[in-house]
Amino acid sequence: MFDALSGKLTGVFDKLRQRGALSEADVTEAMREVRLAMLDADVALPVVKDFTTKVRERAIGREVMDSISPGQAVAKIVNDVLIEALGGAGAVPLNLAAAAPVAILMVGLQGSGKTTTSGKIALRLHTRERRRVLLASLDTQRPAAQLQLQQLAEKARVSSLPIVPGQTPVQIARRAMETGRREGFDVVILDTAGRLSIDEALMAEVREIRAETNPAETLLVVDAMTGQDAVNTAKAFNDAVGVTGIVMTRMDGDARGGAALSMRQITGAPIKLTGSGEKLEALEDFHPERVAGRILGLGDLAGLVEKASETLDQEETEKLALKMMRGKFDLDDYASQIKQIAKMGSIGGILDMLPGMGKLKDQLGNKEIDTSILTRHGAIISSMTKAERRTPDIIKASRKKRIAAGSGSTVQEVNRLLKQFDDMSTMMKRISKLGVKGLMRQGMSALMPNGGAPPGRPR
Repeated sequence: MFDALSGKLTGVFDKLRQRGALSEADVTEAMREVRLAMLDADVALPVVKDFTTKVRERAIGREVMDSISPGQAVAKIVNDVLIEALGGAGAVPLNLAAAAPVAILMVGLQGSGKTTTSGKIALRLHTRERRRVLLASLDTQRPAAQLQLQQLAEKARVSSLPIVPGQTPVQIARRAMETGRREGFDVVILDTAGRLSIDEALMAEVREIRAETNPAETLLVVDAMTGQDAVNTAKAFNDAVGVTGIVMTRMDGDARGGAALSMRQITGAPIKLTGSGEKLEALEDFHPERVAGRILGLGDLAGLVEKASETLDQEETEKLALKMMRGKFDLDDYASQIKQIAKMGSIGGILDMLPGMGKLKDQLGNKEIDTSILTRHGAIISSMTKAERRTPDIIKASRKKRIAAGSGSTVQEVNRLLKQFDDMSTMMKRISKLGVKGLMRQGMSALMPNGGAPPGRPR
């Protein structure tokens, strides 16, 4: 989402770093480029003006002009002001500090992802917070909306309010809160109806439901792909019914990112959560400092570690690492590694979290890295017998034909997999033989064929 803005801002800082000492004119020129980059990214004009004014005021101070590395000092100021614009360092958690059942009111326009987000929040509260959650659909406008939420509740392994035809949204809300109190639920999530555009009927309905349920949180769900329209929607809802937090969906899309940067300043409400995908697990806390880091090409290592700890099987990973260090790595282990990588999501998304990887993605033409080869390798390995996976050396011509036919691949693809695995195994054996000290002493050249010596010459 922020790729274009990130590339332009990185270009501005690269120019500043090359200049050494900075003049006030240099800062003014840089801020002009930053202003254009932010406007191009669909950031609201008042936000852009405020942002560039703050950066310029801090950047022309004596501590920057006299700094040994003024270019880096300006980059640090931009990072700090960017974090402020996004709401300040640290995620803002959901407010659950109220008497049970705590009501969470979900509002927004039709098509923003409100119902799916309700299911995602229910799953998160059930698995992470160990809360008893009741999902209730108040959407009597859209056909099958109540049934959709019921199915999401089943997937999230939480309860849903039984559907009673003919009830109004306010009656359903009242019944949901009564059920929550009677049956001992900790949280009741109320999914309201949306409209294609903001109208007084929608706002009146939300106000009535809010008065009936007194929610601890009124979460506005907005689609990040709609750009400044998302900001206008947020402002209208906030003015009409009051919003305590925002959930931005489709953060994995290719929109220009201006809505996220504008949201806090225009509405005053913090972005609390972001959605990036249809899976119920695809919901993340919004950390302004991490988003700022990704925009400025600094990566998000904390987010990457968090993602890895949530998705990877730690015991399996440690077992695999131990086998690799001992040089005992078979095709079963390789298949396990493929599954672990798949759990982490897209390779492009992982690259975004690593510092300096934006330039590498630019060199690749910002194309998503093709991981279909990993899927094909997984299929080929699953067509092998246990003995073949443990001892690949026994796989000769007839076995290769059988494996290729069973996995829908060619003998050449089976050969390529076996060659890659053989190279990997050889590398693991060298690492095992050298040990950590030997690897540090001799460097990466020790892992190359012939120990880093040119072909045909002994080391």
